[in-house]
Amino acid sequence: MSLRQMEYFLAVVEESSFTRAAEVLYVTQPALSHQVKALERSLGGDLLERMPRGVRLTAMGRAFLPHAQLAVRSARLAERAARAAAGADGGELHVATLHALAVGLLPGVVARWRALHPGVGLVLREYASTDALEEQLERGAADLAVGPEPEGWSGPVLPAGREEIVLVAAFDDPLAGRAAVRLAELADRDWIRCAMEPRVEGEPFLDRVCGRAGFTPRSVLHTEHTSTAVRMAAAGIGIVAAPAHLVRGAIGEDCVLLPVDPPWHRALAVFSRQPLTGAARSFAALLADPPGE
Repeated sequence: MSLRQMEYFLAVVEESSFTRAAEVLYVTQPALSHQVKALERSLGGDLLERMPRGVRLTAMGRAFLPHAQLAVRSARLAERAARAAAGADGGELHVATLHALAVGLLPGVVARWRALHPGVGLVLREYASTDALEEQLERGAADLAVGPEPEGWSGPVLPAGREEIVLVAAFDDPLAGRAAVRLAELADRDWIRCAMEPRVEGEPFLDRVCGRAGFTPRSVLHTEHTSTAVRMAAAGIGIVAAPAHLVRGAIGEDCVLLPVDPPWHRALAVFSRQPLTGAARSFAALLADPPGE
């Protein structure tokens, strides 16, 4: 069994066709078929069912697929990491993060990092939830992740500061100008909810904190992205809880930030499956030491 054979197998699965996979891989169809057959012989059974139009996975193929994907990803990750560690042109650093962090926190970090590593490319992968972020990093989708500090992570975890969660409202909201607001004061207000809202012990963050304040938030709008929810709050539709860096860094000045009393914070971290070296370590260091601190 070879890495090339697994790459050929994955191409056939992705394209659902030997012909299209051969075109994508720039090889002849007989050569592709020969390699996949050799893989099947080494495993002792068929991975693919050949059909008049296309192919589909056998039970054996379905069992083999995720492991082949991880093996190929890991090999590519190893090559990227080696080149990025050396600062070599053509090397790439793949960073996984949450959408809100990508919009609000990372632009300045990426700009500083690019100045240090102009020959290394960067691929940013954004996810909607911490569960998806950790799962994809575990599967080898990126070299490192930036997000809330993970629990029980087996690889390196480096502190990267913390983010403040604030309330966002329209600039002419009656609460505008307040230094802080207690959550219980908002029991009769409309709320905007976001699919990217953090969950704590399986419960949406806002439901949890509002419940402790003695009320259930009256949700009037649900959005997919945090940035959309903030724009809706700026339009006066309701109040939304969002990371302060997202609002300050990317959304604009037609809304107000209302810190909560007591304040909401969550720890951020850089974490990976393997020790960080070279360009990846440099990226983590910039997050741990922001400008002006």
